[in-house]
Amino acid sequence: MAEPRTIAEQDVTRLVQVHQVAVWRYLRYLGATAELADDLVQESFLQLLRSPYEDRGDAACAAWLRTVARNLYVKSFRRPPFEAAELDQIEAAWATFAEDDSGDERLRRLQACLEHLDGRARQVVRLHYEERRSRRDIGMRLGIGEDGVKSLLRRTRTVLRACIERKGEGA
Repeated sequence: MAEPRTIAEQDVTRLVQVHQVAVWRYLRYLGATAELADDLVQESFLQLLRSPYEDRGDAACAAWLRTVARNLYVKSFRRPPFEAAELDQIEAAWATFAEDDSGDERLRRLQACLEHLDGRARQVVRLHYEERRSRRDIGMRLGIGEDGVKSLLRRTRTVLRACIERKGEGA
């Protein structure tokens, strides 16, 4: 069996370019804030630099980095926000979501689906997700109640989910 080499012998820049965004998205998926995800991604790569490294391919490296990031995320709380079984379920959901490209294809499908939204559906998405407006504020702007905003968001997410899935079937 070959002796593990240190990461200094590997192309560190390439590993960061290939895996940084995916690890950051994974941490956000777990619930980390953007700032915490930034810190934990950096710490994950530092651990990679400190450890004996054996190149087993990008998929193995991605899995290792996610495991490190997940453990760092859990340690960032005094009391973990999830039980181990819940984290396993989240990990399985992430694998389904991210497929083989860290979620890039799903994001492309979402962008295409968003372009087909019009009227109130487009407005509610823009106000809620881009401008981070409250339901109350959105309701006042659209002339509907807070419950109406909640229902409109739910219906719009359902439409977007179906559109993303349809586009995935054609891929």
